[in-house]
Amino acid sequence: MSSVPSCPSCRQPMEVHRFASHAGPELELDICFACQGMWFDRHENLKLAPAAVVGLFKLLHEHREDQHLPLATSMACPRCVAPLQKGFDVVRSGRYMIYRCGRQHGRFSTFSSFMTEKGFVRHMTRPEIDDMAKRVGAIYCTSCGAPVDIRKDHACPYCRAAFSLIDPQAVARAMEGYAEAGARAKLHAAQAAPVDIGDALVALERDRTRAERERQKKAFTSTSDDDDSSITGDLLAVGVGLVWAMLKAS
Repeated sequence: MSSVPSCPSCRQPMEVHRFASHAGPELELDICFACQGMWFDRHENLKLAPAAVVGLFKLLHEHREDQHLPLATSMACPRCVAPLQKGFDVVRSGRYMIYRCGRQHGRFSTFSSFMTEKGFVRHMTRPEIDDMAKRVGAIYCTSCGAPVDIRKDHACPYCRAAFSLIDPQAVARAMEGYAEAGARAKLHAAQAAPVDIGDALVALERDRTRAERERQKKAFTSTSDDDDSSITGDLLAVGVGLVWAMLKAS
C-alpha cells in the first residue's frame, strides 16, 4: 500500500477519501483541508460521479470551520516532488487557477477552483457586491484565495477574476448535465431559498471568530460585534453551506 502523499503546499500528510467514479472503480482523492486543496492524479477530476460531488460537498461542509493556511509560493508534486507549474484554465463559469505537474502526474486544485471548473459558481451581481461592501471589509477571492478589499476593488487585483459565489441553482444545473435521471429530477425539484449573501457572510464569520476572540480577550475591545469592517468573508464556505442545505432538503 502506498504511503499517504504530502500536501503540495504545506507538506503535511493529506487525507485520502474514496469517491464514486462514473468510469468504474472508486477514486482515491488526496485532500488537505488546511490548505483547502485537492490532488488529482491524471484525469481524475474528469471521472467523479454525481454522487461523489455530493459527498465532496458534505466533506467541505463538515470542515468549513477548519483553520485555513495560505498557499505556499512554490509547490511540489506529491508523486515526484518536481515543482508544480501555476497556470489558468477557463470555463464558461469563469477563469480559475491550477497547479500542474510538468511530468503529467496530475494537478493540485483549490476547492474554489474545482467548483469553478465544474460550473458550480456564478458571478456576483453589482448590487450584491455593493451591499456586501457596506458590511464586510474583505472577501477571499474564489479563484485564487487571496483576501480582497471589496470596498475598493471590483475584481481580484491578484488574478483579475470576477467575484463569484458557489450557487445552489448553478450546482443543480451543472449536475443535471451528467447525473442519472433520478438524481436529475431530485436536484431539479430542489429550490434554493433566496438568501442575503452579506448577512450569511457576516453570520458565518462571527461564528468562526467568536471563540477565538473570547480566548484572546484583552483589557479593552477594539472592535465591537456590531462592526463588520474587520470581517473577511469566505464566499466558498457560505456557498458550500447553501448547497449542502439544498442537498439535504432535496
